[in-house]
Amino acid sequence: MTSIETQAPGRLHLTLAERASVGRAARAEVPRSVHGEWQPATDRADPVALLEEQAASRVPELVPLRYGRMLVSPFTFYRGSAYLMAADLARVPRTDLTVQLCGDAHLSNFGSYAAPDRRLVFSLNDFDESLPGPFEWDVKRMVASFAVAGRDREFDDAVRGAINLAAASSYREAMQDLARMRKLDVWYARLDMDELEAVVRSQVDDKQLRRFRKNVAKAQSKNSMKAFSKLVEIVDGRPRLISDPPVITRIEDLMPDHESRDVEETLHALLNTYRQTLHGDHRHLLEGFRFTDAARKVVGVGSVGTRAWIVLLLGNDDQDPLFLQAKEAQASVLEPFLGKSAFANHGQRVVEGQRLMQSASDVLLGWVRAAGLDGVERDFFVRQLWDGKGSATVEAMDPAALTGYARLCGWTLARAHARSGDPVAIASYLGSGDRFDRAISRFAEAYADQNERDYAAFRRAIDEGRLVARRG
Repeated sequence: MTSIETQAPGRLHLTLAERASVGRAARAEVPRSVHGEWQPATDRADPVALLEEQAASRVPELVPLRYGRMLVSPFTFYRGSAYLMAADLARVPRTDLTVQLCGDAHLSNFGSYAAPDRRLVFSLNDFDESLPGPFEWDVKRMVASFAVAGRDREFDDAVRGAINLAAASSYREAMQDLARMRKLDVWYARLDMDELEAVVRSQVDDKQLRRFRKNVAKAQSKNSMKAFSKLVEIVDGRPRLISDPPVITRIEDLMPDHESRDVEETLHALLNTYRQTLHGDHRHLLEGFRFTDAARKVVGVGSVGTRAWIVLLLGNDDQDPLFLQAKEAQASVLEPFLGKSAFANHGQRVVEGQRLMQSASDVLLGWVRAAGLDGVERDFFVRQLWDGKGSATVEAMDPAALTGYARLCGWTLARAHARSGDPVAIASYLGSGDRFDRAISRFAEAYADQNERDYAAFRRAIDEGRLVARRG
């Protein structure tokens, strides 16, 4: 099928029956049962070597911090292993049913954020690796993350199997529903927090419901004012970002004073360039804020070592802050296996992928190309910092809660895929029975075994001094 990024406006429009036949024909090419198979090839790449390959383009002093966060458990290791899994998925049969992939549909990359109307919605919220590809790659990544999480929670085989099936079946059932919907209804479909609470209330006990409401309240409080209280100090009567290395490092602490002034001037110019990627009304909004300060910030697990900056801007006065995050966008981990992005700027690749997969995105989402402190040009995408962003507390979930969350993520991923791919063809391929669900569940457990073997190899590399890890 044609790449999502390069589809022509006048592409051929098939009838519903023809689109369904595409899905059925795909079964002959790649039977659904095949998705349950996982056996590492005899010439499978060394997982540690792949991590070292990734590290080559990252900030050297931050790489040990990334390894330290991955070292905590097989679960945190899996969060940083999207490149390893992409290399493995490239070796197994794949369908030609193309969607815009998240590229790292790990369960922790689903969560809340504030839509333009300021209501909290639940969706995928990480698109660093987004690229067109076979729909099942995201499904396998998502369901395997539940298998790994179930082991981290020490759930038994039967409980984990039920959770895995819940995630896979929810995706299939949602895709069947989406295939029957009007295109505009699919495009606008979203899950608001009040709707989500109604779902959660029917599936968990009072303790889990209280925890859910606490998490929602925490996410609602994550805005620029909260960031201002946490990340800003007043020095000589002026607000500036705090210094908390290595997590937050101010420009002045990264270079001499005269060079830091040059960087600030460069940031002013870059903000003007970034503004040009916004819609006209949003560009007008941003022009009402002035640059005040910037600092390097360490974010996430898998992203640690890529360059990320937080920028403080002020509007009417010192109590009117706006925080932006400029995060480096390198080539997607999927590119070596699915081909290069159609976009010359990887920041734009991320932004376009996010806009395609989310029903409502940050109004200040944009991109820029900038020279770093070392003079090397790199791509960045820009978004509001925090802005209602929240994620589930998986380590506190009981089996019922994790099962409910699995169904929620399955529905959400299907809705995201249906916006870019063909839900009729995918639904036809999946079918009404549970053959696909059972196959994906088997794969998830087999790949969780592989993840544990890779984690053990990772630990050995650290114990033997091949890799250096630092907690933080």
